[in-house]
Amino acid sequence: MELQKNENSNDSKLSQVYGKIVLSLENCLLPSEKLLKSPSVVDGLDPETECDLRIIGCELIQTAGILLKLPQVAMATGQVLFQRFYFCKSFVRHPMEVTAMGCVCLASKIEEAPRRIRDVINVFHHIRQIRCQKPITPLILDQQYIALKTQVIKAERRILKELGFCVHVKHPHKLIVCYLQVLTFQSNRAVMQMAWNYMNDSLRTDVFLRYSPETIACACIYLTARKLKIVLPKSPKPWFNLFVDADEKDIQDICRKIVQLYKRQKIDPDALEAKIESLRKNYEEEREKGKTAITVASGNNTPNSVTSLTKSKSPSPPPAKVRKLDPSPRKNSDYHHSPRRKISSQDRELVESAAAAAAAVKSSSKGERESKTKDERAAEARLKGTDVSPPAAAPAKRSKEERASKEERESRSKEERSESRSAKDEYRSSSKKDRESRSTRRSGGGGGAGDHESRSSSRKEHDSRRRKHRDYKTVYSDSEEEYPHSRSNGNYWKKFYSYA
Repeated sequence: MELQKNENSNDSKLSQVYGKIVLSLENCLLPSEKLLKSPSVVDGLDPETECDLRIIGCELIQTAGILLKLPQVAMATGQVLFQRFYFCKSFVRHPMEVTAMGCVCLASKIEEAPRRIRDVINVFHHIRQIRCQKPITPLILDQQYIALKTQVIKAERRILKELGFCVHVKHPHKLIVCYLQVLTFQSNRAVMQMAWNYMNDSLRTDVFLRYSPETIACACIYLTARKLKIVLPKSPKPWFNLFVDADEKDIQDICRKIVQLYKRQKIDPDALEAKIESLRKNYEEEREKGKTAITVASGNNTPNSVTSLTKSKSPSPPPAKVRKLDPSPRKNSDYHHSPRRKISSQDRELVESAAAAAAAVKSSSKGERESKTKDERAAEARLKGTDVSPPAAAPAKRSKEERASKEERESRSKEERSESRSAKDEYRSSSKKDRESRSTRRSGGGGGAGDHESRSSSRKEHDSRRRKHRDYKTVYSDSEEEYPHSRSNGNYWKKFYSYA
């Protein structure tokens, strides 16, 4: 019974849920409360202006992606990340253009088509010049460019942080193609192209944060069928229930948001930037006021301030006891290691007398050492058995003999070097003559018996000179022991004439 109870308790422990983390490849959908009250609205931005800023940001990402030759999936990912980010942060606190650059860089990396930050900045600079109708000039690589580059890098990191690194986006591009194939419209290119265009335009709205990609794909097909007046089956169930479990109201809501894009007036970016700039200034002023209020409040709460002393009704604590110090200066001679221990006068006299006696003994021993003569030190050394006297004249004679032998060796080495040089010169001149004779014989054509005899005689002379040179080298190599430190050592010649 006890074993059964333990097993039941273990099963109950294993069946407990330890967290609420759900991992899936579905898109992140936001609740309606977060969608109705965004951070930009909280900072004082009206919903219409916020919608215009979202549309401009998505258009910038789309245009920059076309100029950077990014795939459509990468541009769609960047727009979805842009929409998600500004439901976490405000347009007032974070500039829209820098965030759009960060979204393009991040989306290009996610979809495995990375682009350099410099290229992204150059493209956005080009778009701004065309939008403001300014002359197209290249971007100057100055401190302003470096600061902008750092802002883009920080914006990319901020997007990752705010989204919790959940940057996966499921797109309805493939779903539209599959659904039209099921509905037997794969050959109708107009239907497929229009549904694809509606889906790309829906990226400028917040429908990707409200509905699943399957519902968005069905809404694009629904709107295309209405536009081209194509009848789709409704019985026994509506056609979209084959692909997604959604109501017709949701599909119509998506169609309504897409159609409202085409009814909006043309947006003036300069007016929007001016409005955002005024709100940003107000936000900065309020922030500074809040900082000053916090510093004033913290200053009033300090114990040394006058207001805190006047307002405090609690009795002040008694002052701490302070030990009085003796103002009279202390003498170091009155103390030995510790300042609390005092040495008596008798002890001091004894120490002084001992120091004087030690100094006298030291000076007397030094004088005795100096008074000893050299003869006395030599006699003491002889008694001890050590000879301190300088060496006799024999070493001097040896040094002269060594010098004479060294000079003799040097002269002999010089003579041998000169003989070797003359032998080398003779060998070189003879070899040169042989080469010239060979060249003349070759140029003169074939020879007879006289040529053969001259050739053999020259060969014999050449061999005799070579033998003489070799014998000299071997003789010189035998003198290696006698001249071990000479530069032209005999090992060099032994390497070539080892048979000698």
